[in-house]
Amino acid sequence: MKTIAAAVLLSIMVPTTGMAQDNNYPKAKVSFEDYKGLVTKVETHRTSRLIDLHTFLKMSREPGVVILDTRSTFRFDRIHLKGAKHLCFTDFTQDNLNKVIPSPETKILIYCNNNFDGNQTDFASKIATPRPKPSSALTTQFALQEKPIMMALNIPTYINLYGYGYHNVYELNEFVKVNDPRISFAGTIVEQK
Repeated sequence: MKTIAAAVLLSIMVPTTGMAQDNNYPKAKVSFEDYKGLVTKVETHRTSRLIDLHTFLKMSREPGVVILDTRSTFRFDRIHLKGAKHLCFTDFTQDNLNKVIPSPETKILIYCNNNFDGNQTDFASKIATPRPKPSSALTTQFALQEKPIMMALNIPTYINLYGYGYHNVYELNEFVKVNDPRISFAGTIVEQK
């Protein structure tokens, strides 16, 4: 009897999947319009802030500069540019950014997986390739010729930093060999060598 009463009570308290609920939650704190507006502002700003490796390395030696790595903690721990600070992109909040970046005027250098060639494990390229739909051989052939979409973390990192008020951002804009002797890496796989 107690089991039946508990089951009835539970069925009243927990709506079944698919049933409409009377809860009137506010809209999620998501605004595509805000994001589009931010992208428009950032697009022009970013154009003049794309830098080659030589400039990136030169800037990285300036006092107070932050090299920011926003990849996963796992990948950062394995390998990252020596001296880089880490904040996983998914952990971006005003408070977390304030802990890593001293002020909005701080010069910030960013990079991501799509900047390094020669280690597809820890710097796996973020590229979306078209998937052909099952159809004729001709349609498949055309689909395979479509240009892949670059899905680098640099762009959302740059946009979000700008949105949080950090406008002194520079982005590495070259596809650099990981064995370039000018680059120093740190991390667990580097220490093992």
